[in-house]
Amino acid sequence: MVLTADKETTKETTNKETILVVDDEKIVRRSLTKCLTMNGFLCDEAGNADEAMEYLHNKSVDLVILDIMMPGIPGSELLPRIKQAFPNTAVIMATAVVEPDTIVNCMKNGAHDYVTKPFDLNQLIKNIQTVLEKRNLEIYLKEKSQVLEGKVTKQARELQRLFIDAVESLISALEAKDKYTAGHSRRVTKIALDIASAMHIDGEDLENVRWAALLHDIGKIGIDPSVQNKPGSLTPTEYNYVLTHCTIGPGIVQPLVNETIVEAIRHHHDSYDGTGLNQTLKGEEIPLISRILAVADSFDAMTSDRPYRSAMSAIKAVNEIEQCSGTQFDPVVVQAFLKTSMVKSFKN
Repeated sequence: MVLTADKETTKETTNKETILVVDDEKIVRRSLTKCLTMNGFLCDEAGNADEAMEYLHNKSVDLVILDIMMPGIPGSELLPRIKQAFPNTAVIMATAVVEPDTIVNCMKNGAHDYVTKPFDLNQLIKNIQTVLEKRNLEIYLKEKSQVLEGKVTKQARELQRLFIDAVESLISALEAKDKYTAGHSRRVTKIALDIASAMHIDGEDLENVRWAALLHDIGKIGIDPSVQNKPGSLTPTEYNYVLTHCTIGPGIVQPLVNETIVEAIRHHHDSYDGTGLNQTLKGEEIPLISRILAVADSFDAMTSDRPYRSAMSAIKAVNEIEQCSGTQFDPVVVQAFLKTSMVKSFKN
């Protein structure tokens, strides 16, 4: 187990967030607790599910590092109990054996991230910082959204707009850290609105498209950038992990936007034919905005540079989308995409 951190990482960790380490192996708990304490966190430990729940009932905890496989009640079963009783407590799952199905279920049950044993403490601290930033944002948005409850006045709507603008600023800050995705959300928004207009979508429905497109990748705040920007193809496990942003995103924006936008974000990576990873809907069961986002998002991704490949030409990307009509993409949406002025300019 690697339990040393470089000076830069140690210096960056200055907040005194509280962490509970839950693991049945005493040496793991003690070593991890000691090292995290040295790196600026307030830590305590529990050896099983009962000890963990008793501790949480008596003390406030910002984050739990929870071993998936423990005797008695395993971490995968303890997780939903923690999230139900203590929704503001973030949870990072720890596992020695990476099983994609188990990881995905944990993420669906509210886990913010997972780490593998033996721990690389430097990477773990970065994961902890990312998760705590996301958790703090969620709490902030929940607190602010309470002002809006039961109010439909112009002032309340303006407050809601201000909160969404704050999230938009967060997106800009996140994209500024990654040259490969800089401007992605705004480009996807422009393409999605063009498609929606070609489909004669207007009014409030068009505004839903706008906000869903702008916020579609907000869940990536909880994804490790080193995985997103890996200089090579993702493994199935890594790809599965990145897709959890579709689950994380709705939880972030739910206090601020309507259910149409929430569901559009949740399903924007669904394939039209229902063959997407962990997909439950298919065809027209998938929200229309999600089907629009799928085309807009894919086009911008294909025509942008990535760590493992150069950008595809616009005309080639258009041809790829046409070829995937009826499988990955809704044929009706594809036809609307082909009618947009942007695509027509490529083909002329």
